[in-house]
Amino acid sequence: MTSSQPSPEPSSEPRPLSAPTQLRHGASKRRPRRIGAWTVAGDLPASFRYAAKGLIYGFTSQRNFRIHVITGAVVFGLGLWLGLSIDQLAVLVLTVAAVLVLELLNTATEAVVDLAIGRQFHPLAKIAKDCAAAAVLVAALASLLIAMLLLLPPLLTRLGL
Repeated sequence: MTSSQPSPEPSSEPRPLSAPTQLRHGASKRRPRRIGAWTVAGDLPASFRYAAKGLIYGFTSQRNFRIHVITGAVVFGLGLWLGLSIDQLAVLVLTVAAVLVLELLNTATEAVVDLAIGRQFHPLAKIAKDCAAAAVLVAALASLLIAMLLLLPPLLTRLGL
C-alpha cells in the first residue's frame, strides 16, 4: 500500500520526561521527573572517584582480578625488558586491559544477579553468571596466546635458544 505523503521522520529531540499521563477518569497527573544518570555524580571528579571505588572494590574483593593485574604487570615488565616495539607493547596493554574490563563486568553481573534473586537459585541466573565468567576465560586465554606470540621469540633469542 502506497501513500502520497512521505512518512514523517523521527524527531531527533528527546521526548519530555515529565509528560502528563491520563488517568482512568480523565484527570491528568504528572510523573516525577527522572534524573539522568549523568547528573548523579554532579561533576567529573566525582565520576572518577566512583570509578576508582569500583577499581578498588574489584582489586580488594576479587582474587582473579588481582591475579590478572599482577600477571599483566609482569607481562608488561617482561615486554619492556625484552625490548618489544611500541606497537607490541600496545597490543599487550590492550589484551590485559580487555581481561581486566571483562573481570569487572563479571563482578558487576554477579552483583546484579545476586541483588535480583537474592539467595534463591534460578537457572537463568546461573546462565548469566556462567556466561560472564566464560567471557573472562576466553579473553584470558586469548591474552595468554597473544603474550606467548609476542614474548616467546625475543625471550628465546635473549636466552640463546
